[in-house]
Amino acid sequence: MLPIRTILYPTDFSDAARSAFDLACALARDYRATLIVAHVIAPGHVFAPNGAVVPFPTEEPGEACDQLARMHPTSPGVHAYYRLLKGDPAEQILKLATDTKADMVVMATHGTSGLTRLLVGSVAESVMRKAGCPVLTMRIPTQPVPT
Repeated sequence: MLPIRTILYPTDFSDAARSAFDLACALARDYRATLIVAHVIAPGHVFAPNGAVVPFPTEEPGEACDQLARMHPTSPGVHAYYRLLKGDPAEQILKLATDTKADMVVMATHGTSGLTRLLVGSVAESVMRKAGCPVLTMRIPTQPVPT
């Protein structure tokens, strides 16, 4: 059996991420694992008058910190720790997974494909390809599943 002591749950605060949070909490409860809840503030880019690209925060750190603080584990007895990071989301998630010796990453995927994925990239895909531990991704269907 795979020993799971630490679960990393990165969030972008979307509805898809909320469902993945419930799953991460349930796994942490069942394995009696520590849950690390993380959010990465990704820099946007602004063009300076001289044409240089300057990184610029796309969201307020205080607001992100407040959103993290409101995320309480949905399963009783789960111990959660919170991290607010800045930088490239995939890079920061991978670094945090390594630094905390995470045994598993549980995260949402938005299911982007085609041109959007080519231009913007997929954080979940990058984490899955490069992580040193198992990565469990969850996608919310956009339409109800037929029964």
